[in-house]
This record gives sequence, C-alpha cells and structure tokens, in this order.
Amino acid sequence: MKTRRYGRTGKSVSEIGFGAWQLGNRQDWQAMEDAAAIRLVQEALDRGMNFFDTAPNYGQGASETLLGAALSGRRGEAVINTKFGHQADGSTDYGAGRIRASIEGSLKRLQTGYVDSVLIHNPPFEVLDGNYGHYDELEKLKAEGKILTYGVSVDSSREMQEAARQPGIGVMEVMFNIFYQETAGAFELARDEDIALIVKVPLDSGWLSGKYNSRSTFEGVRSRWSPEIIRKRAALLEQIRFIADKETTMTMAALRFILAYPAVTTVIPGVRSREQLIENIAAGDAPMPEEHVQRLTMLWEEEIRGLELGW
Repeated sequence: MKTRRYGRTGKSVSEIGFGAWQLGNRQDWQAMEDAAAIRLVQEALDRGMNFFDTAPNYGQGASETLLGAALSGRRGEAVINTKFGHQADGSTDYGAGRIRASIEGSLKRLQTGYVDSVLIHNPPFEVLDGNYGHYDELEKLKAEGKILTYGVSVDSSREMQEAARQPGIGVMEVMFNIFYQETAGAFELARDEDIALIVKVPLDSGWLSGKYNSRSTFEGVRSRWSPEIIRKRAALLEQIRFIADKETTMTMAALRFILAYPAVTTVIPGVRSREQLIENIAAGDAPMPEEHVQRLTMLWEEEIRGLELGW
C-alpha cells in the first residue's frame, strides 16, 4: 500500500483508507455482524490500510465502538480521524462548548487516549472563520495531547478557502469524485498550506461502482434521488464506462481518478465486505492514464458542472 504525508502531523497514511460509516450502521444499511466488522478492520490493517475515518453519529456510536475493539492492542499502527457536530444520540450541535465532551466520548468508544485528527462535521459556513471559539477549544485539546490535528469536513471550494485562512487547520475532508469536481478549485491552496486532504464520497454514493442504471430503485438514505436525477446519473455513467477494462473495475478507476491529484492525501471509500476491501486496495496498483484524467475533467467542465445531481 502506497502512503502519503498526513499534513503536518509527521505521520503517513495509506492513500486508500477505510470509510467506517457502515460499521454498526443499522439506520442506513443492513449492518454486518459485529464480529465480521471487527475482522474486516483487522484485515484492512494487515493489508497495509492504516487510515480509518469515523464519526460519533455513524451507527449512533457503533462505528467508533467497533473500530476501537478492532484496533485494541494495535492502536499504534492506525491513524484515526473522527468528527464533531453530529452526536451519537442523533442530535446535531455545533456549539464550541460541546467539543470537549464529544471528543472525550469518542475517545472512550475508540478505547484510546488520543485521536490523530478531529473535524468539525459539515458546519454552517459562519462557524468556519473561528469567531465562535471552536478552534480555540480544539487548540486546548491539542495541547493536552488528546488530538494531533484538527480541521473541517466540507463540500465546496468556498468553504475550503474560508477554513484555510485559519492557521491551525491541518486537515480537511472534502467531497470530490468524477461526478463532483468543484472542490478541486481549492486543492492547490490546501497543498500550499500543507493541509491534508481526505476525499469522501469517492464513488458518488455507489454510482461510480457502475452497479446502478436508469431502472435502479433505492431505499433508505439513497431514496433521496428523484427519477429525473437517476436518469441523469445513469446517462453520465454510460459516458464514462471507458475508464474500466478487463483488469480495472469502475470502482478501481474512480479511486484512481482521485489519486491522480497530488494534493489528495487519502481517499475513504466505504467498506462492507472483504471483496470490497480487496477491490479498493487494488486501485492503488496502477495510476489512471493521464488521457483519462483529462477526458473526465473536460466532461465535468463541459457537461456536469451545470447539472443538478444532488449528492
């Protein structure tokens, strides 16, 4: 597994990480058994995947709990990123006064004395400038050794640019994939500021795996797509099937597109099975051809940017 520098932490992380939203998540997915989830995390670590992304609200705390159990005795091998804002009880509270309690709850569930990074989880824009005391509180926790670095999870280049003005920001988690490239406009700024970039939603909620089409129906969290959006997404999917071949699945190619950007530190596809884990890891075996990167970038600029596709 290839690694990349994790910002200013002095650590390196696997360029393909483990998105742990699914672990223990019975609200949005058919959850795997706890023992299977623990084995999957441990196999990821055995295969060189050392970056794990979670949050208190993933599975109402179950994601952090299972991750903590899986990494027990191997904490030093892993880099853990968690979040603040969406609480384990399902509520949302971005008040700076809630940060300490939230992080201490995460530490308890993760069975660790520190986390490598904490992100303010998709906050309102006005939180990003630091005037409400969030970064001051995070600096205190950093001084105490409970976190190594902190940042934000956001979805637009405007939000990235605002957060990057804060000197303490060391990491950002951003949405970026073949069907959503808007955030690339702030990648070089993040690189210049030595801010680690974690890429979330890399498969566009499953579309870029190639498994959906215009007749697909969805339940749970994915029922948000209207029939019109499903048709638009399906048509776009047909335009990009050239990225796959006998040795390269759509998933592998979608991840390679993201890794073609040097500013990206790690990408965090969700993992629900051993087969998915192996496929994700295989994405790191070869780069995407430059002509494919250019063609996909042009498709975004000329056809996708103006479309309303949701997320």
